[in-house]
Amino acid sequence: MTTYLDSSATSPVLKPVADLVYKLMVEEYGNSGSRTHEFGVNAKKAVEKARVQVANVIGADKSEVIFTSGATESNNLAILGLMQYGLDNNRKHIITTKIEHKAVLEPIEYLAKKGFEVSYVEVGESGAVNPSDIKRLLREDTLLVSIMHVNNETGCIQPITDICNVLASSNAYFHVDAAQSFGKLSDDLFSKRIDLISASGHKVYAPKGVGALIMRKRGFASPPLMPLQFGGGQEKGLRPGTLPVQLIAGFGLACELALKNESQWQQHACSLKKSLIHVLDDFEAEYNGQNSSPFILNFSIPGVNSEAAMIVLKGIVAVSNGSACTSNSYAPSYVLTSMGLNDERVGGAIRMSWSHMTDAIPLDKIREQLNQLRL
Repeated sequence: MTTYLDSSATSPVLKPVADLVYKLMVEEYGNSGSRTHEFGVNAKKAVEKARVQVANVIGADKSEVIFTSGATESNNLAILGLMQYGLDNNRKHIITTKIEHKAVLEPIEYLAKKGFEVSYVEVGESGAVNPSDIKRLLREDTLLVSIMHVNNETGCIQPITDICNVLASSNAYFHVDAAQSFGKLSDDLFSKRIDLISASGHKVYAPKGVGALIMRKRGFASPPLMPLQFGGGQEKGLRPGTLPVQLIAGFGLACELALKNESQWQQHACSLKKSLIHVLDDFEAEYNGQNSSPFILNFSIPGVNSEAAMIVLKGIVAVSNGSACTSNSYAPSYVLTSMGLNDERVGGAIRMSWSHMTDAIPLDKIREQLNQLRL
């Protein structure tokens, strides 16, 4: 049986979460906008309970949680939603990196076409930004700083707390794409200096198709976002449409379980990672990025192409050589290229990622199959 090691792309759904989603699909299937009967009232209660559960992961208030279809939509709403405010107030400068997810880079590229100026912070081989570089780039007209927390390809953890300190005296809005860290490595996300946080359900053991944008208030004012869609007025008018109650409730329960078990799950992930590195060290593997998440390992084996490695590992482990969102493209990883890695290392890069539900990694079989590439 193939061991699933592509949890950065999507994670399995927790059994209690799946049971709740099923119940709300076939038994308690009311529309949370229906106020005239108990089905609607119960649906509304389920949504509001989930709003609290999601907020608790990062110490936010439930009123700051906007439900979306996932981190991609949350990223778009956070970035494009600020466009009109930036235009109206002549604040048209944005700071980000070239290793962000495409769901951040492409909306920012759209703003650049609309006259916004974008400064890209270099990360180097470590895969991490230097907060002093952000400080150097900050200007009076800086509207937004958007830095992901954990990179989806390398697992590199950005120094979010240090960046918050740099931004302490700035009016720039700070957006963090936390798809890979929400409910897994949440401590840094408690900082009140983070204005906008994107999260995705299917990266934290909930179903696909649901996520959230957390909009922290400054004093009593929320970030000045404009909606990207119109019709219905749901989610404070920022995300109209009938709420997928079952998905939202499942996301909420997954967040509650993640918050309760975060430390234990991290320890298990660290153990799996340590055992994998022990095997890969025998192949003189090069690890791409420093200070990476316990749930992700990106590595290259000298002389071994990633496609060849995935072929010999097929049927043993399910792995990736890049982001699932760019899997239709055979171009080299833009993340690793932006880090300045050479072509051979980029071409040989493999990402393995797991969850607390990964009992063990078949290390002996991985070693045996990789040895075939040495012959």
